[in-house]
Amino acid sequence: MNYGKVWFNGKIINHEKALIPFTSHALHYGTGVFEGIRSYETYNGKVAVFRLEDHLDRFFNSAKILNIKIPFSKKVLEQAIKRVLIVNKLKNSYIRPIAFYGSQHFLLYLKNFPVEVGIFAVPFEGSYLKGSGVKVLISKYKRLPPFSAELQAKLCGYYVNSVIATIEAHNKKFDEALLLDYRGFVAEGVGENIFIVKNKKVFTPKEKYVLPGITRKTCIELLKDLGYKVQEKDISQKELLQADEVFFAGTACEIMPVLKINNKKINKGKVGQITEKILSFYKDVVTAKVKKYYKWLSFV
Repeated sequence: MNYGKVWFNGKIINHEKALIPFTSHALHYGTGVFEGIRSYETYNGKVAVFRLEDHLDRFFNSAKILNIKIPFSKKVLEQAIKRVLIVNKLKNSYIRPIAFYGSQHFLLYLKNFPVEVGIFAVPFEGSYLKGSGVKVLISKYKRLPPFSAELQAKLCGYYVNSVIATIEAHNKKFDEALLLDYRGFVAEGVGENIFIVKNKKVFTPKEKYVLPGITRKTCIELLKDLGYKVQEKDISQKELLQADEVFFAGTACEIMPVLKINNKKINKGKVGQITEKILSFYKDVVTAKVKKYYKWLSFV
């Protein structure tokens, strides 16, 4: 993949020059935080970053969990993200800001460590999960429990949990993995939240047990606009498999219908009506076709 020019510690440079030593603390222990952000070409040809302020707010809040003091303001990073899009001439893209502990020593305590900050962006259209819907495996691996991790944060090390679940799913010829929480209830996908529909009512797992995703929050608000109230509840495996519709929601996957879970087809393997509505509405919002939600768009 060609990463073009990146922003690294305050400067725009070629990505191959953004070097870090292999002794960096984050490489050994996952002591970094990151965000996944999207930009879109809007219906009138402009470029807009979706919910940039919300992503940067979470980025800084995640950093607090690891006592990472990001040496740049939110405003500086906002402008840096836009600069990366401009210098790489990107319209539809995936953007990754990351902050992490650099090289000092190999022990666990984090006194006087340097903090490295970088941003890259790559061309990216639609969902990383391809096709009109996905086959999902309920993983044998469980989501990190809330008493062992700060689930509201996007910490680099947490995602090993997602990686091993993804390996399991792909080895068994599924598109994506679904994680249960430590109690056995539905939690989320490896990089996205999940919603189910039953009797035209929409449900999603309780925020306490998942990453409260920005796309999740977006979907809840958009579904209300469409006339559907979303209820947060514990969702059992039985309820999941008996749902009328199931869909994922996340920055990289956008809105993705789930058509099969394990060996059980959902809605006879077809995209459901409510899923189609929210998918279409979401695309209209991110491409600036809905004036009410211009507040979520940061134009480049």
